[in-house]
Amino acid sequence: MLRIAVPNKGSLSETAAEMLAEAGYAGRRDSKQLHLIDAANDVEFFFLRPRDIATYVALGALDVGITGRDLLLDVRMPAREIEALGFADSTFRFAGPPGRFASLEQLEGVRVATAYPGLVDAFLDERGVAVDIVPLDGAVESAVQLGVADAVADVVSTGTTLRQAGLEIFGPVLLESEAVLIAGPKDADGTDTLLRRLRGVMVARQYVMVDYDLPAALVDRAVEIASGIESPTISPLRDPEWVAVRVMVPRKGVNRVMDELYELGARAILVTAIDNARL
Repeated sequence: MLRIAVPNKGSLSETAAEMLAEAGYAGRRDSKQLHLIDAANDVEFFFLRPRDIATYVALGALDVGITGRDLLLDVRMPAREIEALGFADSTFRFAGPPGRFASLEQLEGVRVATAYPGLVDAFLDERGVAVDIVPLDGAVESAVQLGVADAVADVVSTGTTLRQAGLEIFGPVLLESEAVLIAGPKDADGTDTLLRRLRGVMVARQYVMVDYDLPAALVDRAVEIASGIESPTISPLRDPEWVAVRVMVPRKGVNRVMDELYELGARAILVTAIDNARL
């Protein structure tokens, strides 16, 4: 039975649960439930703090887990990323008082506050910059104002929170993070099935199915507009001069594709959501 670690709360939890449900797995009914056996799919779920998941997987207590790439790298243990899951994007940057820092080298010997000490320490070690890491569990942006650090390393989306704390971003991006599926040192039976199902969910979220009727003489031009994953499905209609076309199209930009097909001569253009897929 495959043992899977799932975030029990936080920004990763809800979307991870949705993906697993769309992949055909059982979900917990009570948010306080910490353990669930899905006998029909031969898996066992453990609902844990996102920060702890990489540790459990790295130690072999659990086979696979869903967590953030940032949290995986922060623990600095032998768990490995096997698939990016396409949600919970975040960017890590350095920030300090305006005008104080312009490069990483200027951090040498100063105090840097962060909720990800392992990640930041490894990043700076690779670049030969020695700092005094101040580990915090949250509200990192207040560390400089309160005098416990000279700079911070934190998650940045728009940078508004850091600016409100009187800080400015400097230096390179530490990490582009997102939710990932991770595994331990050994491959576990059932991991391939889980991975294939999650990939199917991601494809379904990224693509839609487009059906339309088209004069047969225009098929080659239509395929240039929407070529599909491999190639469109072309079916004859009662009128021999027309065909029916079915093709997968990226969800993002589907309206542009519909416009171009209509201008070409396609009619009865229909867009259908995809619940799941295997490619």
